[in-house]
Amino acid sequence: MNLPNKITVSRILLIPIFLIIMLVPFKWGYVHLLGTYLPVTHLVGGLIFILASATDWVDGYLARKYHLVTNMGKFLDPLADKLLVSAALIVLVELGYAPSWIVIIIISREFAITGLRLLLAGAGEVVAANMLGKVKTWAQIVAISALLLHNIIFKAISLPFDQIALYIALIFTIWSGWDYFAKNMHVFKNSK
Repeated sequence: MNLPNKITVSRILLIPIFLIIMLVPFKWGYVHLLGTYLPVTHLVGGLIFILASATDWVDGYLARKYHLVTNMGKFLDPLADKLLVSAALIVLVELGYAPSWIVIIIISREFAITGLRLLLAGAGEVVAANMLGKVKTWAQIVAISALLLHNIIFKAISLPFDQIALYIALIFTIWSGWDYFAKNMHVFKNSK
C-alpha cells in the first residue's frame, strides 16, 4: 500500500475516533475561546474532522505528483470523503446543530451520484470529480467545521456563518448533483 492510500485509510480510521469523542458523554468540561464557551469534546472533534478533511487534499496531491494513483485509491478516496462527511452531518443532527432535511438531501445526493458512477463504470466510463464537485466538498467541510466549532470565529459579531455555510453547501450539493446527472443522462437513454 503506497503513502497516499495509507493517508486515505488513516482518514477512514479517524471516523470512529471522531464519533466516540462527539457522542460518548465524556465530562471534559468547556474551553473559553474567542468569547465563546465550547465543550472540549466539540473542539477536539472539530479539530479531528478538520485534520481528516485536510488529508483528502494531501493524499490526492501526493498521488498525482508522484504518479501513485491506484485503483484502490480511486475507490477508497471518495468512499472516505463520503463516510467522513456523512458521519459528521449525522452527528450534527443528533446534537441538534443541523436540520435533518438538509442532511438527508446531502447524503441522498451522495448515494445518487455513487449509483450513477456505478452505471457509468458498467458502461466503461470513468468520470472524475469536476470543479463544481470539489467546491461542493469544500463547502460541506467549511459548514461542518463551523457547526462543530459552534461558529466560534463569527459568534462575537453575531454572524450566523455556520448556518449560512450550511445553506451554501446545500446549494452546491444540489447544483453539482444536477450538473453530474445532466452531463451523464446518456447512460439512461439506452437502458431498457
